[in-house]
Amino acid sequence: MDSPSRVFAAIQPAAAREFAGYEREQGLEVRAAHRPTPNNRVREVQVTGTAEVCCPADRVSVRVSVANSKESVDEVTSSVSRRLEYILQALRQHGISDKDASVRRFLHREADLYRMDAEVVVTFSDFEKMEQVCRVLLEKLDKSVCVGRPQFHHSAGCLSQMRRRVCVCAVENAQQKASDISQLLGQSLGPPLLVREEETREWRNEEEEEHGGRGQGAAPTINASSRVSVSFSLRDRSRKKL
Repeated sequence: MDSPSRVFAAIQPAAAREFAGYEREQGLEVRAAHRPTPNNRVREVQVTGTAEVCCPADRVSVRVSVANSKESVDEVTSSVSRRLEYILQALRQHGISDKDASVRRFLHREADLYRMDAEVVVTFSDFEKMEQVCRVLLEKLDKSVCVGRPQFHHSAGCLSQMRRRVCVCAVENAQQKASDISQLLGQSLGPPLLVREEETREWRNEEEEEHGGRGQGAAPTINASSRVSVSFSLRDRSRKKL
């Protein structure tokens, strides 16, 4: 994401006069900076850098439910348990860990019958595997099982990584700008003096939200932006290295 940069460059007065024309044209502020140092003069360039990244969902949850009614508790429990065991076995065969599946059962009475409702909520990190499992369950259990609509979401680790990445990208952009400016001024870019993240923002795609998080079959995304301010020291190119 490109945006106008805010730049502050502090250089020697002679160089400032040399680039006065460019200063007026680009709107840069170029002046000598006086600070309490041994030479009473500090040369630095201050820039802002921005970046934006897009992060697709990395998790999807599916709710699989079964139900039945029988005249006795044992009969309905046995009937539902057989189908639950088949569902769990299918998950294991596809490499789904038990910790990624939760099972709930609810038994109640309806007139003269006992009814049991059960559901398995499965979380996948592999979307292709999720589609395979759902297809197998629908083919084998047919109408005796209900496979819900996939619910996509972002894991905490995915969001944390996204926030770090967008900040690093903004700093890299700021460094590139500072490098270009230092070359223009006939200077060499020194080490950073200050790095400050001034603004961060996150938002979801509204169109994806309206369509249940699946824009044409794709997982929903979260966008993040970052704006940083970075100060670098400037070195005279003619200065010999020790």
